[in-house]
Formats: sequence, structure tokens, C-alpha cells
Amino acid sequence: MDFKGYILSMTVEGGEAPSSYPFNIPCLQDLVNLDFHPSVTFFTGENGVGKSTLIESLAVNLGFNAEGGSKNFNFSTSLTHSDLHKYLRVTKGTKKMTDGYFLRSESFYNLATAIDGYDSQLLNAYGGISLHQQSHGESFWSLFMNRFRGNGLYILDEPESALSVTRQMAMISQIHKLVEKKSQFIIVTHSPILLSYPDAIIYEMSVEGLRKVEYEECEVFKIYKAFLNAPNMMLDRLLR
Repeated sequence: MDFKGYILSMTVEGGEAPSSYPFNIPCLQDLVNLDFHPSVTFFTGENGVGKSTLIESLAVNLGFNAEGGSKNFNFSTSLTHSDLHKYLRVTKGTKKMTDGYFLRSESFYNLATAIDGYDSQLLNAYGGISLHQQSHGESFWSLFMNRFRGNGLYILDEPESALSVTRQMAMISQIHKLVEKKSQFIIVTHSPILLSYPDAIIYEMSVEGLRKVEYEECEVFKIYKAFLNAPNMMLDRLLR
């Protein structure tokens, strides 16, 4: 595949006082030339280490709506995103995307409401049924299966949050189909299933900083594996 990706690298340049949010997040303090895989790049790690802050800032820097959607969406229910996007330097590839989407599980309800407010032609792009008239999981899945057309950049923040295990496995298959259509994914996830996508770049974020890891080195993989290999022993420790 000669596709080089729409986004090649990113770094933080400048910023406010290092003691102020979000510049006090360890993972962001020494962020230099973070490379992206042309197909799939993952960010994983514990809550509160800056994953969503980083990916949200990247999306806003690239022109996406802070609460989600394509670049044509401009709704806003609450201005809660940080100023980090102003200090990102993003190196882009030469090929232009023809599609793109930013999906935030946190503000998905607001996105669904905004879609309902547009005309029915837009709703057809999401499967023809209001996302509010479907279960949380089905609405996520409907958006993913109907709206993502390929040849685009898809930035996803915890897309597994509404999906069952089987749907997460199906999502890997659909991601691969879109990758074969020259799509690039940048995904924040806690799912060891999604993280298994082959040949992806995985960045693990923690209070100690950010590092590139292999799949089986991920903390989330090791914890899930330990639990499933010996659930009774793990429960015995947890419930003492």
C-alpha cells in the first residue's frame, strides 16, 4: 500500500504555564514528534492521564467540531475543551482526505441531537433512523457502519464504550475494510480487543509519560489476561 496517511506526526510547541491544565499533564510536557501509523494508531492508559485531552485537541486543530461530527458540524452545548489545540504542530501528508469524522463517546448524545436537527438527507447518511431511537450500542454501530465511507481520517475516543465484545470484534473487521479504502484511524481505547489490530502503533500513557509499546506489553492486555486466566484467584484478592 502506497498510502502514507493524512496525519504523519504531531508535537506540542509552546503553551501556558507548565503548572496549568492541560500543560501539567506529564504525557504532554515532553511530547516531541509523535508519529502516526498510516492505518491505525492507538492511545491507551488509565483514566486521567490525558488521552482524551490529547485526541480532542488534535481533532479541533484539524478543524473538527469539539463535541464530535464531521468538519461541517458547528454545534456547541458546552465549551469545555482546552486550549491545547492552539499549541499543536501537526505534520500532514500530501494526500487530501475526502471523508473524516471525530467521535467522542462522552458527547455522543449531543451529536445525535444535532443530527436530528438537520434535514432528513443527512439522517440517511446514518442509516435513516434517528440515533436517539436506537439503543446506545446500536446507535454507535449505526454511525460507524453507515457514515464512515472510506478515504478519510477517523478520530475515535473510546468507541468501545457502547459496544459488546462481539461488536468490538466486528469493529476490527470494519476498520480493516476502511483501511483498505485508504482510511486512517486514530483511536483512544481501553479495549484489548481493538488494540489487537495488527501492525498498529500503540502509545501507552501514564503519569510517568508516554511510550510506544507492543500489544502484549499494554497494561490493559496484561490485566485482562491475568483476570481471565485465573478469575477465582483474582476475585479472592479483590474481595478480601
